[in-house]
Amino acid sequence: MYRAAKASLSLNLLVEAKSFCENGLEQNPDNEELKRLAKQINLVKMELDKREAEVSKAVSEAKDLLSAIEDRGLKMGKPMFGELVGLRKPVLDKNKILHWPALLLYAEVMSSDFIEDFCETDMFSAHLDMMFSESCPPLSWDTENNYTCEAVELYYEAGSGVPLSKKKILHYLLDGTLGASVESVDEEKEAIESNGSGKGSSKWVKVNEKRMLSDVLKEPDFIISGIPVFYVVSKRSSFYKEFKAGKWSLPS
Repeated sequence: MYRAAKASLSLNLLVEAKSFCENGLEQNPDNEELKRLAKQINLVKMELDKREAEVSKAVSEAKDLLSAIEDRGLKMGKPMFGELVGLRKPVLDKNKILHWPALLLYAEVMSSDFIEDFCETDMFSAHLDMMFSESCPPLSWDTENNYTCEAVELYYEAGSGVPLSKKKILHYLLDGTLGASVESVDEEKEAIESNGSGKGSSKWVKVNEKRMLSDVLKEPDFIISGIPVFYVVSKRSSFYKEFKAGKWSLPS
């Protein structure tokens, strides 16, 4: 019985392994090897149950997020700026409100900032007022102090990218979690879709700072690149005219 239980455990056949141990201990209750093996099997089973519960929780949370995104009519595209964004993802709170990490790119110098928690009901002005308040030190590269609350404008790149399928969005939301191995994606098909990203038809759209994040994300031409990405420019900078004239584009 001991050998059969040991072999079953090595094959991760925990039900069979436990059964062999129980049968063996019924015949020989004082068998110390079987007792130790039974404890080992129970520990493995507990760890497996714990992992399965964590995987189930991760999948459930990702599906709730996906439903929230779909209910709002938001479009998710292929994640960009992975080296800056990492594994940051939106979060759905207990009141079913979405909280997004948002990436701010200073197009003039391709430097970046993060808004770690941009609640969908927040207005842009609330965050900009904090980031560019007089009490905040100027940006290290902004030697002329052009980037102030009164001078900055936000833009998003409209018509850029291809909306992902429901399956691929779920795959993205699970990335970096224990549920990542549950969903598989057809990589070849994804590569084909990504090639048709529609970059040629993209344009810059100014964001009204008095609008809520949710309203901007719902715009028909806004495709969320994993997380919302906005471009910051200053009306005082010489770069502003170049940007507004459409002479600037993302470095390839």
